[in-house]
Amino acid sequence: MIRRVLDDMTALTPQSSYGAQKAMCELLINDYSRRGLVDGCVLRLPTIVIRPGRPNAAASSFASSILREPLNGEEAICPVPTELELFVMSPRRVIDALLHGATLPGEALAPYRAFMLPGITVSVAAMLEVLRERGGEAALARVRHEPDPRVEAIVASWPARFNNRRAEALGFRGDADFHEIVQAFLDERG
Repeated sequence: MIRRVLDDMTALTPQSSYGAQKAMCELLINDYSRRGLVDGCVLRLPTIVIRPGRPNAAASSFASSILREPLNGEEAICPVPTELELFVMSPRRVIDALLHGATLPGEALAPYRAFMLPGITVSVAAMLEVLRERGGEAALARVRHEPDPRVEAIVASWPARFNNRRAEALGFRGDADFHEIVQAFLDERG
């Protein structure tokens, strides 16, 4: 599937209550900032991979668990097709982005204060290939493929390609590639 590249001004068309709530908050922060009531900035986050902790009920949870658990010697379930693409960023780069975003002057953000952070587009197959390279065949064998149509429908509806020129012009940095994301996890794990 070829997906179009979105940018920061692509019309928001949420398909869930969660997405509608995010869009409402984004519009409110932009309006209140325009009116001088707050000095806000909305950073749109890619899917965060590899998150610490245990798998949870979030549809995106598998994106971390298919790497984290096998690298820790545990089994994980991949509920989506391996050709599915995700737009991802490491926790390390998200923390850097939050700190950087807090320092930006409001005039640098006008007229619209919401933008996508610079993530990378990666297929689940490419994620699993990096797992194999870093953890070996044994780590890859710990991933069981069990399709879940509910999770696939949700995740497949998420955009996977973004133009991040605005965020990059404001000084935000993304991960160089998926190898860097896995290395950041391994560094943090110790």
